[in-house]
Amino acid sequence: MPENHTRTPPPAPASTPAPARDGALPDAALPDTAETTPAAGAGAAREAAPPAPAPEAPAPPGGYRAVFAVREFRFVFAAHLFSLLGVVVSELALTVLVYDMTRSPLLSSLTFALGFLPYLLGGTLLAGLTDRLPPRRILVVCDLVCAGCVAVMAAPATPVALLLVLRCAIAVVSPVFNGTRMATLADILGEGDLFVLGRSLLRIVSQSALLTGYAAAGVLLTVVPPRGALVVTAATFLASALLLRLGTARRPARACGAAGGLSGTFAVLRNRRVRALMLMFWVPPLFAVVPEALAAPYADRTGASTAALGLLMCALPVGTIAGELFAGSFLSAATRSRIVLPLAVTGVLPYLLYAPEPGVPLAAAALLLAGATGAYTLGLDAWFVAAVPEEQRGRAMTLMTAGMMTVQGVGMAGAGIAAEFAPVHVVVAGTGVLGTLCLLAAAVELRATERRDGADRHMTSR
Repeated sequence: MPENHTRTPPPAPASTPAPARDGALPDAALPDTAETTPAAGAGAAREAAPPAPAPEAPAPPGGYRAVFAVREFRFVFAAHLFSLLGVVVSELALTVLVYDMTRSPLLSSLTFALGFLPYLLGGTLLAGLTDRLPPRRILVVCDLVCAGCVAVMAAPATPVALLLVLRCAIAVVSPVFNGTRMATLADILGEGDLFVLGRSLLRIVSQSALLTGYAAAGVLLTVVPPRGALVVTAATFLASALLLRLGTARRPARACGAAGGLSGTFAVLRNRRVRALMLMFWVPPLFAVVPEALAAPYADRTGASTAALGLLMCALPVGTIAGELFAGSFLSAATRSRIVLPLAVTGVLPYLLYAPEPGVPLAAAALLLAGATGAYTLGLDAWFVAAVPEEQRGRAMTLMTAGMMTVQGVGMAGAGIAAEFAPVHVVVAGTGVLGTLCLLAAAVELRATERRDGADRHMTSR
């Protein structure tokens, strides 16, 4: 990066010890090293007595346990569970509701797709709010907006057109909420390893929702009608807002005079290092979603059962969860940093196993392996929070999360178009080749910014 930004981590809440950096104990845990010098007689030289051995302080918890030891994070984590439950239930319930009202598969699928498209709009036009307003206020207001939209959806007289508009409204505020929460994690946990592990935990929960959330929502819809499920969703958003309001500290805006709209976005993207890091966040999911988007036609082509289709849909998130848990639990921060580029570049190479049109077991193994390479994101998170100036942190993280959701929608659409002209297994294998080439180019650019950053530090140290 062009400039070397050195920032002091924000103070922790009074009820929570500040996280120690590099394994150091907090000041309160350090033994008192003051020496006592008893008198040995008149005119005699005083000899310092060796300090009495202090009781050994207990080692602070490590890994994910250290993150849960921070009180504010526990509230953020619980709020994430509620809001994620609300998103999953509302997506399925709204899709079923629109189909019941219209009997149109097109409108039903469009309802689901609208969850991706407005991310780009909200992420670019509203990203400046994340640095110009107090973060807790943004988080609570976004949850209340979502709760209000879902409550109107649940009203019996709401027409289909308004249901789709409200779905778009939720998708517009979602990147603002996610970016603000990510920036707030850096305030709560600091910019070091605790932040990386906190982000990892939220991602693991989100991936787990792909495995269990829709199943739970389906069970709920067997008990209550779709509008009743939407009422439950509104309650989950309200619970999230309450947890964030009561459980997180009030912090001032990072940059009250920051530029808004597209000018502020361009100000962030002018930083070459930040641009390169964003590309490394955006390119992998663009290609990673292709096998999932084409899982149903692939299962149909190979004559696989419905259970086999479920296995193909679950393999990638299971691999992602396993990779994140292993990296967060057993690898040091330095090791996680060293494996970022190797894992990112090879992330879609396992898709080449689709070339001979394998059976479900080998295809699932390819997806599991590809998901496990997602462990690179822990090290990439650390690079990103270190590269972004604090006054632009909220906007940059909003842009990053909005871009990740947008490219997934683009990847799914592109996969469907390509499968109209080529067999599914050829499309997936081709994705492995094309994706690897694009990731190599992104890695070269990112490595170039590392060399420039090292040269800047060398010049400023002379």
